This record gives sequence, C-alpha cells and structure tokens, in this order.
Amino acid sequence: MNTFENRNRLRRSAMAMAMTLAASVSTPLLAQSQGQPGAWQYSGSVYGYLPSIGGKTRFPAPAGGSTVDISAEQILNSLDFAFMGTLQAHNGQWGVFSDLIYLNASADKAGSRDFTIGNTAIPAGTSASLGLKVKGLVWTIAGEYRVRPDPGLTIDLFGGTRLFSLKQELDYSITGSLGPMAPAGRSGNLEVKSTLWDAIVGAKGRMALGAQGSRWSVPFYVDVGTGESKLTWQAAAGLSYSYSWGELTALWRYLDYEMKSGQSIQSFNFNGPMFGATFRW
Repeated sequence: MNTFENRNRLRRSAMAMAMTLAASVSTPLLAQSQGQPGAWQYSGSVYGYLPSIGGKTRFPAPAGGSTVDISAEQILNSLDFAFMGTLQAHNGQWGVFSDLIYLNASADKAGSRDFTIGNTAIPAGTSASLGLKVKGLVWTIAGEYRVRPDPGLTIDLFGGTRLFSLKQELDYSITGSLGPMAPAGRSGNLEVKSTLWDAIVGAKGRMALGAQGSRWSVPFYVDVGTGESKLTWQAAAGLSYSYSWGELTALWRYLDYEMKSGQSIQSFNFNGPMFGATFRW
C-alpha cells in the first residue's frame, strides 16, 4: 500500500482547433461575455498551469502483502506536462461552460523514508528508492445564470458535474530491515486508478478595476461538490487585461479532493499559478 502525497476567420478556426484538442475544458473564470438576449457569444481560453501536487494514495500490494503509503508532495517535484482549456457560450443571462485540466507528473527519489508500510512507520535504518508517476484528468461541465450583469461586477451562479480521473504508478526498492511488515516483495511496481463523478455548484465572475472602460479586471471562481468523492472544492482568482480580441490573464488556482473511506486514493490536490489567453467571437 503506497500513499503519494499544469482578421477573424483564421483566428476563429485556430481557436476552435485548440479547444477541440483541449477536450474543451478549463477554468470558467476567464472569458465572461456580457451577451445580448437572442445572440450567442462564445469564448475559448488556453492556459499554462504550473501546480504543485499533493495528496495521499494507498497502493495495495498483490498476494496479500502489506500496503505502502506515500505522500505525493514529498516525492513529486517534476511536472512533465500540464494543459488547461476552457470553452464558454452565453445567450443573454444564460450560459454553459466546459473546463479541462490534464496533468502528467513523475519523480524519482533515492534513499527516501517518506513512506509507511501497513500504516506503520518503517524501522530506523530502512529506506527506499521510489519512483512515482501521476496522470490526471479533471473535466467540469455546467450551466450558468448571470444574476448580476453590471459591467463593473458580473456574477454567475452555476451547477453541473465534474469528472476526476487519476492513475498513479509506483516503483519501489526497499533496503534495510522490515521485520513483520514486509510487502509482497522488497521491490516491485504497483498501480492504482480512480474515476469519480461529482455534482457541483458555485459562482464565478469578474470585478472591473479603475474607472469605467478600464481594461483591468479581477476574475474569480469558487465551487463545491460531492458524489462519488466525499468532498471536492476549488477556488481561483487573478488579474486580467483586455484587448479587442480577448484578454490575457494570470491566476492562482487550488483544486482539492477528499475521498470516501476505503478508497486507494485518499486525497489529492493541485495548487499553483496559471497563465493564459482568452479569445472571443
């Protein structure tokens, strides 16, 4: 058992391709068009995301061996690839958005004592070489209603669902005395997977900075949900500068999952900055 605790047809075509590749998802905090009743308005955003990854995972050992628990934040220090994308549509006060995060991270750590076996601390003088790989997908889709359309402060309430899909692989090689706590072997490869659906509700919007007509604004987002997980929530906020074609934004985003008892993945979170561009048409 192991726990391991980112002029206009051409532009429109390019953006559509990017959003298709992104599976059309990301933080709905950017790209919030005011919209006219009866006229659909669209926006798409792509981001670079640089989060730290934390959480705990229990890797069941085969053949009845003891489990190994690892803390992801103590091991993972390498983000191999991360992508975020958002697609949003508005018609008057009604709208819909889709948000995607994909992460691929891995790390190796030699001489580590950042693990337990069977939820019991390892003896003194025992250590391990650990290799952890994490691949994750978080997809949110929701409908929204704009309760405050004022240009100085827009607020949307929304409800929808979120998919959390995570795969973790652990390579381990243990040296030193283990006594009666031995897992299935002193070295091996273990894997756990989890796919969860949750219902979510939340609010998002933006607040203009400065005088009317200012290009600066503060986008914000918060949601909370439950279902196949015990609790999931996320929050984000940042700073945006608008242009005639869209906007550039820098944000900080935190996403957290707490799992129900008995699951191999006990908790997981993403926490870090992201930078992106939003295009409107």
